[in-house]
Amino acid sequence: MTRAQCLIIDAGLVDHADAERWQQALVTKRRAGEIPDLLLLVEHPEVVTVGRGEADASTVADLQALAQAGVPVRQVARGGGATFHGPGQIVGYPIVDLREIRRDLHWYLRTLEETQIRALARFGWQAERRDGFTGVWVEGRKIASIGVAVRGWVTWHGFALNVACHSPAWESLNPCGLDPDAMASLDDFGRDLPPAELLRAALAEELCAALQRQPVAGDLTELLAS
Repeated sequence: MTRAQCLIIDAGLVDHADAERWQQALVTKRRAGEIPDLLLLVEHPEVVTVGRGEADASTVADLQALAQAGVPVRQVARGGGATFHGPGQIVGYPIVDLREIRRDLHWYLRTLEETQIRALARFGWQAERRDGFTGVWVEGRKIASIGVAVRGWVTWHGFALNVACHSPAWESLNPCGLDPDAMASLDDFGRDLPPAELLRAALAEELCAALQRQPVAGDLTELLAS
């Protein structure tokens, strides 16, 4: 039996507002059965997104200072707290209909973690989960954040993996309730980095394997126009 497809779209550097607008349109099409599951891979210019989690006073102060410094701060529909996005980070937005796979958000979050753990393992990196937190960790520091939203069991938002991601904005933010020092990028560990295009391909392949989907290259323009 042929597995259902998952379209892989590598869109490059994309403004966060544009990516969110695309996701909303794609979620609507996926819920209506007009398009298959897909994974949108992007990189964002500097922006801080704030999820539905409650922010403490220090985080609110951090966000206000970032906005005054010219770093965009955007409220988004996903779960979780404040998250920095910027160049050198691989962001993945799976648009997946869990009605056809498994209606279990906890399982889906663990699947996104496992996707990144397995992808990094291909290049000799030992990543892991941490009890009580959502995300992926290397040597006790968090290198990937996860925050998802679901509409009618169709997912959007997703994960952000720090590869070579550094910014004063990041260093001043109290991300997802953690101290800034808890966050890391792969290039912090003094090891050779996986080529970005190979790492993106590994992430797509591991996600599709976990969802029992066949990865196929997709065209974003065609999907949005369909």
